[in-house]
Amino acid sequence: MTLRAALIQLTSSDDPAANLPITEAYIRQAHKAGASFVLTPEVTNIISFSNSHQQNVLQTEPNDQTLARLRLVADELSIWLLIGSLALKSSAKDGRFVNRSFLIGPDGGIAAWYDKIHMFDVQLSNNEAYAESRQFRPGNRAVLAQTDFGKIGLTICYDLRFGHLHRALAKAGASILASPAAFTVPTGQAHWQVLLRARAIETGCFVLAPAQCGTHNNGRQTYGHSIAIDPWGKVLAQAQNTAGVTFVDLDLNLVAQARAKIPALTHDREFLFDDRHQ
Repeated sequence: MTLRAALIQLTSSDDPAANLPITEAYIRQAHKAGASFVLTPEVTNIISFSNSHQQNVLQTEPNDQTLARLRLVADELSIWLLIGSLALKSSAKDGRFVNRSFLIGPDGGIAAWYDKIHMFDVQLSNNEAYAESRQFRPGNRAVLAQTDFGKIGLTICYDLRFGHLHRALAKAGASILASPAAFTVPTGQAHWQVLLRARAIETGCFVLAPAQCGTHNNGRQTYGHSIAIDPWGKVLAQAQNTAGVTFVDLDLNLVAQARAKIPALTHDREFLFDDRHQ
């Protein structure tokens, strides 16, 4: 079975209303070129450092215009659409948002949703630090979504560094792992491709990673380089650092072939930790 997928790369601003028509245009471009599975990056609707600004412009899931519009587009085009994630207001008493991914079916229905589990709380340098957990409430559930072409494991950005999540999704039946992201430039240059290839090799899954790119209107820079990797770790397609659409044709038979060669998902063994020599 062959599937044509499209990875949409965006340079989202801090204005959801302005980002929406750009995203929709790329989705339509992807469909016109034959893609039946289209993926957008993390925080498709907004990139902002300002908590107060986000409080002013973000909506709850039932009221979010980006989600509502893209559901209609998926229905119109009869495509599977992964909205990599949206920043949304939540019911949390502390006022934190959620970073939520949506898999939309060809009928426009929400087939699955996933809240980012791992928060990006890091100090990259004296001038670059992130404390995602101050703004976003982490999720606590791994999500495997059924489609008519196989099961998709949902992850978001920093989740990429936690191999056990991806292994659990693969052992539960995922043949594709989605890894939408807004990677920083320093970590992207050092780790983006090697981590994604590792997740593909470890699990025998396709890995599809649409990304934010370029310099955003608030000065933040993201790495881009949206990428598709096969279950043997081969890079099938990769963008550079400009907004656009990257296409890839997936031979889904490669999942079974890779796992037959190296059936590591069936070779787990229990072990004890010996700390007597510390």
